[in-house]
Amino acid sequence: MQDVIFEKTGRIGRIILNRPEVMNAINDTLPRQLAAAVAEADADPGVHVMVLSGAGEAFCAGYDLTFYAEGNGNGEATQEMPWDPIKDYRFMWENTQHFMSLWRAFKPVVCKVHGFAVAGGSDIALCADMTIMAEEAQIGYMPARVWGCPTTAMWVYRLGAERAKRMLFTGDKITGREAADMGLVLKAVPEEQLEDAVEEMAARMATVPINQLAMQKMVINQAIEQTGMMQTQRLATIFDGITRHSPEGMNFKHRSEAVGWKQAVQERDAGTFDWTNNEELPKRNR
Repeated sequence: MQDVIFEKTGRIGRIILNRPEVMNAINDTLPRQLAAAVAEADADPGVHVMVLSGAGEAFCAGYDLTFYAEGNGNGEATQEMPWDPIKDYRFMWENTQHFMSLWRAFKPVVCKVHGFAVAGGSDIALCADMTIMAEEAQIGYMPARVWGCPTTAMWVYRLGAERAKRMLFTGDKITGREAADMGLVLKAVPEEQLEDAVEEMAARMATVPINQLAMQKMVINQAIEQTGMMQTQRLATIFDGITRHSPEGMNFKHRSEAVGWKQAVQERDAGTFDWTNNEELPKRNR
């Protein structure tokens, strides 16, 4: 089964994350297949606009922690000590560039978010040109609490410094409604209206010539890129590796192996565990 599907409907190219049994969690192949689907749509002279979505119950639940945290996956996400930061950087930078294929494509990308777009899934959703969410869908980067740094850095480019700090200092999830009010996404609509809202936007843009769309996107993106986006992403990618190999990151990995990643994540997100000392926090300190 393909982890990412590409389909075409008239002038709209449809890219679908296709691991519904794990809420489209990211494995080794999904980022590469995503970039390949984007390249196919971008090269097709009949496609004017791309719509990115997820199959099943969610858009994307982030990296597959059964594979990377509870197990050790390909050995790239957490290395034996002493770790090789360049090996880690190459692995995560490649994934970051695959996600950024959405940003670099000449043609506009509209992302449709239902269910969840969390952790690495939020990186993917926020690389699109426009993101439309269901009102009760949730978005956030919970690994900011431990074991992660968003490598695309799109939070700051969409929110500005103070609101990005509000999200990444807490690792909170917010609803689509809150995300729209905050300016993180274009808009949020009731879930039963999500399909129509995305299709209406894509259809409207699809009537514009490809060269016009490409020029507008390039000008707007250039204004953002001139602020030093690539340098910021390089730093974030280095820090992401450090978060997974810091004492706290290694303790999170060991906890995931001992009790399963679901319990470890629950403890992380609830703030009930002291990752520095690898023990539960006393209730008075929570």
